[in-house]
Amino acid sequence: MVCQGCGAQFADDVHFCSRCGNPVTAAQPAYRTYPQQPMPVLIPRVQQHIQALGTLWCLFGAYRIIGGLFGMLVLRVVTMRGFGSDWPFNHYHGQFGSPWLASFLPFIAIYTVVMAGLALFVGYSLLTRKPWGRTTAIVVGVLALLKPLLGTALGIYTLWVLAPSDSAAEYEAIADRS
Repeated sequence: MVCQGCGAQFADDVHFCSRCGNPVTAAQPAYRTYPQQPMPVLIPRVQQHIQALGTLWCLFGAYRIIGGLFGMLVLRVVTMRGFGSDWPFNHYHGQFGSPWLASFLPFIAIYTVVMAGLALFVGYSLLTRKPWGRTTAIVVGVLALLKPLLGTALGIYTLWVLAPSDSAAEYEAIADRS
């Protein structure tokens, strides 16, 4: 046992120091105190990813427009003798080439405009923090899962950020309520 007042050592059965009169306690090792590390500030998932998600949706909309225009150009070249008279698709089909191939042009144009418009609309709603942006993004994110590679990746990222129930409360907190 050790006296905390004067540091004198005593037998285990002594309760008070004979030198200074302080209570005697068992010797305890001195622990070094280390400074505590500051806790990192955790930014909620939605707030952390909403800007990137909105930007990616806008870029995906531009990609859909460019891809659709390229598809229409290729289809038009194939159906309207774009590569000269020896092109294999130019046989006996009149001025506009094969009628069944030419009939796809309006469908490709409508599909391109609708899907690119939805992607740009979602990007805008997320970037401006509209209250209905989360719901719209989830619905269009599910539709984007069907577009291989980029659409699937963006759909999964959108659902990962916005679909959990905790994300609804986070998004409502940062949504523009005006």
